[in-house]
Amino acid sequence: MHSFGFRANAVLTFGITILALICAMASISDNFNSPRPSSEIQIKYPIDSGEIKFSFSMQVSLTMNITADLQSLFTWNTKQVFVFVAAEYETPKNALNQVSLWDAIIPAKEHAKFWVQTANKYRFVDQGSNLRGKDFNLTLHWHVMPKTGKMFANKLVIPGYRLPEEYR
Repeated sequence: MHSFGFRANAVLTFGITILALICAMASISDNFNSPRPSSEIQIKYPIDSGEIKFSFSMQVSLTMNITADLQSLFTWNTKQVFVFVAAEYETPKNALNQVSLWDAIIPAKEHAKFWVQTANKYRFVDQGSNLRGKDFNLTLHWHVMPKTGKMFANKLVIPGYRLPEEYR
């Protein structure tokens, strides 16, 4: 006869093995999901801007209408989705500048279809006066955090924005 400790160890080992197998299957099943999120971002003018005194930087404040449908990112293995909007532009010194303007955590599929009107949550600052008349893209990035398995990220680029040459 086997002792109680031996039997408890066998049951616990079997249970953990089954749990690991279920977690692996959940993680693999997410690879069959092909999400198709959509988004539209409108900038409401006027854009307020100005030079920051005592530094060689320029700051832009803008108001955005963000409409997004991210429900297709949610599966039964999705814990939450982190989403943020970044302004991306080029300067003579850098091929890619990214400035995060707004972010949110979407905890459930019911909250993944939204419309929000917001000012930029974080400062849109460039060192120098490189923002005047600058073309830029707004990019919606998302990071899907699963209950089990690896996190994945993607983005949706929305091109065609331009900052004015003159500010008030």
